Amino acid sequence: MTDWMAKSRQAAKLVSSAAVAFLLLSQAHASPLPPASFEPVGEVTRVPFGWADFCRRYQGECDAGPMQPLDIVAAAKTMKELQRVNRWVNSHIQPITDMEHQGVISQWDYPTDGKGDCDEFALLKRKILLEEGFPRQALLMTIVKAGNEGHAILTVKTTAGDYILDNLTDEMKLWDRTGYRFVKRQAQGDQNVWLQIGEPTPAPEYTSRP
Repeated sequence: MTDWMAKSRQAAKLVSSAAVAFLLLSQAHASPLPPASFEPVGEVTRVPFGWADFCRRYQGECDAGPMQPLDIVAAAKTMKELQRVNRWVNSHIQPITDMEHQGVISQWDYPTDGKGDCDEFALLKRKILLEEGFPRQALLMTIVKAGNEGHAILTVKTTAGDYILDNLTDEMKLWDRTGYRFVKRQAQGDQNVWLQIGEPTPAPEYTSRP
């Protein structure tokens, strides 16, 4: 009996050592996050008409008031969930311009009928992540220029940098790897205050990318 117990203990040690070695090997080969990069926000700027109109039509959605800025901790599981939501929305919403869809140049809305342009994609991602418990202060509607067109995306502020959820790609990228000219975004401390990003540039009159 004693000999059997000793062999069992030795086998358990070998299994444990193998498991630890496998874990260390997996961590060593895990894809590291790129160096952190954060959007250089500046002065307060004009609130986009699309957001102001959205708040008027969806009463209660914009009433949170001032909040303490908060970044999302960039744990592996968290980053994977952010990517999952980005891909899920991109694959479940049919891209269409507001003019084709609603007969207006631009209107920020939730895609309740499964269709929408860039701002509908961004708003739905924001809504899903809020319902999952992600902090509002880290989910920021953002306006960029894609070529000569205005484009709406969602900035997700994490401890590893500002990541972008974009309907034009399933890849979640750091803001400075998107190739966009960033114009303005919501302030972390108040979603109804918008801040200039980088050097001043004329803001697009509306966002219209499908």
